[in-house]
Amino acid sequence: MSDKLPYVQMFSVHGLLRAENLELGRDADTGGQINYVIELGRHLSQREDIGRVDLFTRLISDKRVSSDYAQPIEVVTDKLRIVRIQCGGRRYLRKELLWPHLDEYIDKTVKFIKREQAVPDLVHGHYPDAGYIAGQLSGFFGVPFVYTGHSLGRSKLAKLLAEGMREEEIIKKYRIDRRIEAEEEILSRADFVVTSTRHEIEEQYGQYDNKEMAAFKVIPPGIDIDKFYPFYHDLLEENDRSENSRYAQARILKELNRFFMQPDKPLILSLCRPDKRKNISGLIQAYGEDLELQSMANLAVFAGIRKDIDAMGDNERDVLTQMLLLMDKYDLYGKLAIPKRHDFEYEVPALYRVAAEKRGVFINPALTEPFGLTLLEASATGLPIVATNDGGPNDIVRNCENGILIDPTRPGEISAALRKIIADHDLWEQYSKSGIMKVREHYTWASHAETYAGEIARLKDANRASDMDTAVPSDAIGRRLIALNHFLITDIDNTFIGEDNSRLADLLAILERHKGRIGFGVATGRTIEATMRILERHHVPPPDVIISSVGSEIYYGPDHQFAQGWATHIAHQWRREKIVDLLSDLDFLTYQEEDTQREYKISYYMRPGKERLARIHNRLLRNKCRYNLIYSHDQYLDILPYRASKGKAIRYLSYKWEIPLGRFYVSGDSGNDEEMLRGEPRAVVVGNYSHELEMLRESRHVYFAKAPCAGGIIEGLQHYRLIDATETGNEDS
Repeated sequence: MSDKLPYVQMFSVHGLLRAENLELGRDADTGGQINYVIELGRHLSQREDIGRVDLFTRLISDKRVSSDYAQPIEVVTDKLRIVRIQCGGRRYLRKELLWPHLDEYIDKTVKFIKREQAVPDLVHGHYPDAGYIAGQLSGFFGVPFVYTGHSLGRSKLAKLLAEGMREEEIIKKYRIDRRIEAEEEILSRADFVVTSTRHEIEEQYGQYDNKEMAAFKVIPPGIDIDKFYPFYHDLLEENDRSENSRYAQARILKELNRFFMQPDKPLILSLCRPDKRKNISGLIQAYGEDLELQSMANLAVFAGIRKDIDAMGDNERDVLTQMLLLMDKYDLYGKLAIPKRHDFEYEVPALYRVAAEKRGVFINPALTEPFGLTLLEASATGLPIVATNDGGPNDIVRNCENGILIDPTRPGEISAALRKIIADHDLWEQYSKSGIMKVREHYTWASHAETYAGEIARLKDANRASDMDTAVPSDAIGRRLIALNHFLITDIDNTFIGEDNSRLADLLAILERHKGRIGFGVATGRTIEATMRILERHHVPPPDVIISSVGSEIYYGPDHQFAQGWATHIAHQWRREKIVDLLSDLDFLTYQEEDTQREYKISYYMRPGKERLARIHNRLLRNKCRYNLIYSHDQYLDILPYRASKGKAIRYLSYKWEIPLGRFYVSGDSGNDEEMLRGEPRAVVVGNYSHELEMLRESRHVYFAKAPCAGGIIEGLQHYRLIDATETGNEDS
């Protein structure tokens, strides 16, 4: 980080994000994380020690959701924006379906950063999908990486297995294997991981192999105390309430009175998503089996937002159906309210205050609870709580002394705790007052942002002090690539390096002299390992980009950072095993050595022969294979995914790093360079070229040099006026 005020990029990819009127509880992807990232961004942007905050999410244009989510940039404050990047189409997708599209998101974010000409000083991923994105960007740009998990894959896997789901089914539906793999990688790379509680570190992250590699920081989330103010403020004449707040309270009361025969009784309130883990059925069972509790209080369960239960997902539909069946089983008509909707902005705060005015209780009976934000919201208004004795509620009750912890699997324990608080007026007052006071002491967004900003400052100091241990941010390959507007990409064998290397040192000197404006890359049939060996043998500095294995792999910078985005792109409809099997009986093909084979490249030796290529094409096409076949030097046959080649890799680099194709200068000598040499890039065919390239003589933007190898490349760069016509590479020139 520099001495300027830090620019923070936060990522929360799934869900529906906007600055106002959050749709909390709409579905499984619109839980507390949505509010968390908005509040964190808002409060960070209010600090004088933070320069700017951009909150990145997914652009969604879908008639099923608000058009707000199709707005590319939403300006929230003068220092906070919501930036929406499209990936995986424009339809609203559940988070598990986004994994195949995250590399597309990364590529488009890189383009956004280049257009804005503003590299972040820190990236922060929320949930594993955004953690994966932030981790990749951190590697590109050499900036610190912070992560908040919100919920964890290993915990979810254990719960689903305990509920009877088979692991294969869980993997298919939730992509849980991909998620856990990403979480392990994140723990090994993040500069620090934000958690809400110590319990989260010990019990949840404790399940991960890489837990010892992570630096954890406990920074509990806060609540908006202006929104969740104490219930007794509404009883004071001088309280200047907004008309929206007054209307929300009136609507909530009207909605509740629709259900209750005795609406003045104390109100037991539950507010959660319709998820089996929230244990709504356990709460209704506890209430339904305790006649004394029924006589003392009404029960209201706000289980998300719904229109038609039949149109909802399996999990939500099952939970809501079970609610209705239990209501009927225990004959709770007139005592149990199950409203279909609530507005988070105004109605939820009013709902807590209505329950507090009725001297009720808020209950969270979830089977597991990583944190429990609703417990804090309820307590801030003065509503005592009953909560599951797990995870976050342990810390909240210990810090705030605002209620009772219960075993959510014991209905009798749930009802007994509720009865105890409702019946004991002194205890109710004690919990109510303590909750109001201590939430303000321990759990505000201002205090969260202050601690967070302090950790950023410590990272900044640590980066300054470790200049010998880690690359300084300005050396990061991403920072270099977004600053370039020209690129030389050359084949290695018999082009960059060959029998005549008399001009190689001159070419390297030219590239060094112009490195501020010209990037350098190689494109080769060699593997990455073989590429590095030959470059080191000829004392060639590490290229900015290596396109290896005939265009099937891309690596960035001196650390050879693998371009996962390219791999994801070319993997589409690639069936490696099927192709190998289909060609196994062709006696004119010899499978090359294993060290030449790659995940996205199949390599054979093949001598020229009549209709041999035609037979290969015919067999693969007849079996509906998608592929790209490259034959070179009359002996090497490479089969790649249909999206892969040296030329297509260059087009991908042009797209991702926003360098026009006309500013790429490519050089080659043989048939496996042909596709790379065609089209918009400025091409140089070196003087020692193979006869296979003769057909390019009439092509536009192809220059045939007289000099061989590196000398031919210099000649071509002079022809295209990228360098001065008299430049030789010697410092004296």
